[in-house]
Amino acid sequence: MINKCTALLWSLLVTLPAFAAQHVAVHPRSSADAGDQATIREIVEMERQAKEASLHRDADFSQRTLAEDYVAITPLGTVTTKQDTVSARKSRQLRYDTIDVSDMVVRVYGDTAVVTARADVKGHQLGEDFSGPYRYTRVWVRRTGHWQAVSYQATVTQ
Repeated sequence: MINKCTALLWSLLVTLPAFAAQHVAVHPRSSADAGDQATIREIVEMERQAKEASLHRDADFSQRTLAEDYVAITPLGTVTTKQDTVSARKSRQLRYDTIDVSDMVVRVYGDTAVVTARADVKGHQLGEDFSGPYRYTRVWVRRTGHWQAVSYQATVTQ
């Protein structure tokens, strides 16, 4: 068990340089294996790409990676869909200046991965500043060999 956990954490640390200054943690289960390690690396990479897509207002990334039944809940409790997200990116209503992610935890359950993290954000939506600290949860599901985000929720923190 100790060797599996050590190997899992070591493989995660290898991915950190690509993830820049973001902090990632893993809570391995007793069933953690090489497949879970590879999945964690894939999810960390998807999260890195999601961050870059947000900063660059990349609507194509959202179109490719959000499931058709994707649902997000904003910090104000508004429910948004894939189409809402893609439209907001295309219209440039939503602008992120910086996103600093930390305290990331990735949990793997077969073809599902749950990510929780902290994000310190600077940005504007329709001219309104929404800068501040947030916690978020994103759920990824592997469908036909590709990861898709199916759910996201963000909460303002102190």
